[in-house]
Amino acid sequence: SSSRPVHTSSLCRMFGSMIHQVDKLTDISKNLHELSDNNELLNSADNKLPDLPHMQHSAAHFFNSLKMNESLSELYLLAQAFRLHVDWLKTEKDNFSLPSQSAEDASTHLLQLSNLLNMSLHQMSAETPQPPAPSLPVVSSAFDLLQFSIEISERLKVFCNWSKRVLRSLKLPRCRRQ
Repeated sequence: SSSRPVHTSSLCRMFGSMIHQVDKLTDISKNLHELSDNNELLNSADNKLPDLPHMQHSAAHFFNSLKMNESLSELYLLAQAFRLHVDWLKTEKDNFSLPSQSAEDASTHLLQLSNLLNMSLHQMSAETPQPPAPSLPVVSSAFDLLQFSIEISERLKVFCNWSKRVLRSLKLPRCRRQ
């Protein structure tokens, strides 16, 4: 539901680029906490980052009601929220002299994804929503930071899987094999 015709081939290329960014983020999210799979025992169900996006839509409900503008706007807001959290994580890792390259890489790909979503929304003459500033906790120890890293990593993986499904669902009816 857009207010003016959109150049389909340009939008199809952007969908391909967005899916590529999500694939890169999926790979990076696995290493965001710098733990091997054997050490993921530390993973807890605690939600210590209340403003970190949590995918609450049931797949059936959401995918049956996809609308281009609304879906891209929501993806944009989610990508921006994750970017703010990942940037915070990078800063905190630097403060504790911990490796932060994976957080920096994730931030770069989240920014690129956000830019592509923003361009797509502009092509459809849709407004780009502004995300609220998150409330981020004070990190008192490297262990706390590890727990935050795990939480961000796990939720980012879910976001990536969900985003890829949304983008593919939006792309399929509009684009031939591009």
